[in-house]
Amino acid sequence: MSSKRVLEIFLKDFKLGPRSPLFLFAIAIPLLLTFLIQVVFGDLFDPSPRLAVVDLGDSEITKEVKKLEGIDVTVLDDFDEMKDGVESHDFDAGFVLQENFDQMVRDEQRPELEFFISGESLASERIILSVTMIDLIRKVEGLDSPVEIEVVTFGEELAPMSERLVPLILFYALFVAGVFVKGMSIVEEKEKGTLRAILTTPTKMIEFVLAKGILGFVIAIIITFITLLLNNAIGNQPFALLLTLFVSVIMIIQIGIIFALLSKDVKALYTFVKSVGFVLFMPAVFYIWPDLPQWIAKIFPTYWMIDPIYKIGVEGLGLGDVWFELLIAFLIVLLLVPVVIFLSKRVERSLAM
Repeated sequence: MSSKRVLEIFLKDFKLGPRSPLFLFAIAIPLLLTFLIQVVFGDLFDPSPRLAVVDLGDSEITKEVKKLEGIDVTVLDDFDEMKDGVESHDFDAGFVLQENFDQMVRDEQRPELEFFISGESLASERIILSVTMIDLIRKVEGLDSPVEIEVVTFGEELAPMSERLVPLILFYALFVAGVFVKGMSIVEEKEKGTLRAILTTPTKMIEFVLAKGILGFVIAIIITFITLLLNNAIGNQPFALLLTLFVSVIMIIQIGIIFALLSKDVKALYTFVKSVGFVLFMPAVFYIWPDLPQWIAKIFPTYWMIDPIYKIGVEGLGLGDVWFELLIAFLIVLLLVPVVIFLSKRVERSLAM
């Protein structure tokens, strides 16, 4: 094997790669998914109760409610603005504190509190906001809460939906860069006849595949890292994350090369990707719905590729926590090497006929 010939093919593809629509597609897909999930769906799946306050008398309640965690508080000066906001569901609820409200409460005059609820608000949000208001008013009155609430959580606490969707975005980034783009690059060379011309030179098929794989590795690493960065999934151990990325990207590149070597033309590759691609994505389902039996996810090879990245980047764990998963991923990589070599030689023989 000649490293010079591998480098020449790599540099040729590296110069032409950024001009390809597929290359731009590989970059755009994770960016678009990140925008949709983090910006749009992040607020939809994990909402905080939104409360509007109109304070006509500098009440202590306004100061206290602004300190509360888990409630999005907006202080307004105009009653109509608050009312319109609640009606249009910009706020889940709103209330008006009249002038001298605190003193009237302390004097036991039972002042009127105008509390408005949006018809589209969730029942849980109404309960949270109502109980919070009653508790704050009792504090102004100088009374302790009539009960002491102990919060008991049953089962494991779920991560926000935006975090549980990170593996899905990662799969798309890896799949598009490592399987689709790289597979398409190899198949197009086969279909156009340029691969046959290359093999008439001293260049061997395995050198051609290696050069394509290295370029795919570089592209996939960059796109995956950008995807993790945009989703705040870098973690606090960059070396551990980089190591897991290396192993994971090598595996997905191998899968992409195998897909390409098994496909006679672009149409066959599309068919292959559509028929087998869902198997690669299946482990992402078990992050979105963690109540599903997790052992099922471990049946799929790509689980061992994505799980270490998720645990290090999102959960903040280290290599000591993912060494077993990383070892399995590395073993899969080793097992795929002879498969790639065998298929490369088979394609080389078929083109030589």
